[in-house]
Amino acid sequence: MGTAVDISAIAPLGWVLLVAGCLVIGFSKTAFAGVGLLATVAFAFALPTRASTGAVLPMLILADVVAVALYRRHAHWKLLVRLLPWMLVGLALGAVFLDVVDDVALRRFLGVLLLLLAALQGRAMLNASRAARAAERERPGEALEPSPGPESWSPLRRRALAGAAGGSAGFATMVANAAGPISTMYLLVMRVDKMGFVGTAAWLFFIVNLAKVPFSVGLGLIDGQSLLLNLLLAPAVLAGAFLGAKVLRRVPQRIFASTTLALTAVSAVGLLLV
Repeated sequence: MGTAVDISAIAPLGWVLLVAGCLVIGFSKTAFAGVGLLATVAFAFALPTRASTGAVLPMLILADVVAVALYRRHAHWKLLVRLLPWMLVGLALGAVFLDVVDDVALRRFLGVLLLLLAALQGRAMLNASRAARAAERERPGEALEPSPGPESWSPLRRRALAGAAGGSAGFATMVANAAGPISTMYLLVMRVDKMGFVGTAAWLFFIVNLAKVPFSVGLGLIDGQSLLLNLLLAPAVLAGAFLGAKVLRRVPQRIFASTTLALTAVSAVGLLLV
């Protein structure tokens, strides 16, 4: 099953969605990763679903290059080494899955996957908010002692979490370019600070997205037409990355994440209905 990108057949609304998706890709890589799922949905609406999977990947790599250039010194390499082997396993499983499903089934699966990831991310945010409120009621106005973090866990527990997160993220990124929520939750659980978060994510997805290229070419998801489309859309990715770098330190993360989560859930439902 090959890609079916036909630039001349893209409708005006499709171009609007593609440009908006590329702006989101750039923004998500240099600011908040969770919003990146909206780009996957925009591409899936503008193009046939299989074609959209291949068309998104070079855009992601371009944004990864910008993010690595900006945040490369903040990466936590110990976490990267734990995740990467498992992500490669997930990539291989995702490539097999892509090779055996048709376009309609892939669109439905993509909708379910995005909705599930949005639900998981929402649950984690809700639990964190409840815990903070409960702690404040118990000791109002006092500085709270942090609960035991991952440094107190056994090596087996850390490896198990890395395996589950890495394998799931690898599968999700191969099938739907949608590993952001999984990697986000993993890095939050590991208590990575904001700059460490964006630096680690930048290197992680730069390496993983490069590893996806041979799979995508072999499946026919990347060809001359899709690369021409990427060339036309590249300025939008760079503009989004520039904007994200500007606002990273200025937008309250909790409010932004909540809005992103709601939009992701709505987009996922839309994919299931079309």
